[in-house]
Amino acid sequence: MARFILSSFADEAQADLKEQMSISTKNSIRFIEMRNVNGTSISDISMPQIKVIKNELIASGLKISAIGSPFGKILITENFKPHLEKFIRCVEIANELETKYIRMFSFFIPEGENSAIYRDEVMERLDRFVEACKGTDVVCCHENEKGIFGNSPERCLDILKTFKGKINGIFDPANFIQESFEPLPAYKLLEPYIEYLHIKDALLSDGSVVPAGKGDGSILEILELFAEKEGDRFLTIEPHLALFDGFKALERNEISMKKFIYSSAQEAYEVAVNALKTILQNLKFSEETLSGGYCIWKR
Repeated sequence: MARFILSSFADEAQADLKEQMSISTKNSIRFIEMRNVNGTSISDISMPQIKVIKNELIASGLKISAIGSPFGKILITENFKPHLEKFIRCVEIANELETKYIRMFSFFIPEGENSAIYRDEVMERLDRFVEACKGTDVVCCHENEKGIFGNSPERCLDILKTFKGKINGIFDPANFIQESFEPLPAYKLLEPYIEYLHIKDALLSDGSVVPAGKGDGSILEILELFAEKEGDRFLTIEPHLALFDGFKALERNEISMKKFIYSSAQEAYEVAVNALKTILQNLKFSEETLSGGYCIWKR
């Protein structure tokens, strides 16, 4: 039986690192999937500044669950060399921040073209990511995303089976919904390879993101199945319920920008956190605080 650990994209609440740490602590979340810090992508921050960030996290009792990197979010036809060079440096950042996961993607496919014709190039580039992690404790984790090669359950499975544990899966229900795939069958197909979840829900009718449990993401059912895994497993809250600094850089279209009903990004963040906690309570999970403020959810 899994024990769940809550993490979040705290940059959706605030750009400032100190504010990210504050709102995480306020909501009993001791991990951050670090994506942007003070308005800058984590992959673009200098190593001396990374060391400063690490010390600030330690002082606040926080840790990094994963590097929420942008790698693999370029067109498959773009020059890969500078992208790979930045990824290699990001592996060093992950090591410094003492996290073993780098979130990554499988490249945007030119609009209107058949993804299958780019399969070999996608796999070659993903293999270069894997090679860059050799000799370290860092593991690549592939997220299903709109518009990329791995936007469908079947192509995600192709990637995860091809790399046989060298790349693990991140499951994002809302991203599948926004590509018109039902999340529960997708999860069942990919379950053996899923390392952790992104908690984000959406409506099949128009792709709008809503709080967990309010959409068609089958969040409760997926969590029930995910709980059957062993060990500590991250549930990373990705609100996407309000505009925040850097939002437009993450989204290629406006499908998830239709419903903004909260007064601030901070309010939307807390709504997202509380929605997940309510689902966990309904599943008979309870929160336990361990030494050092480390929180887990278990049955």
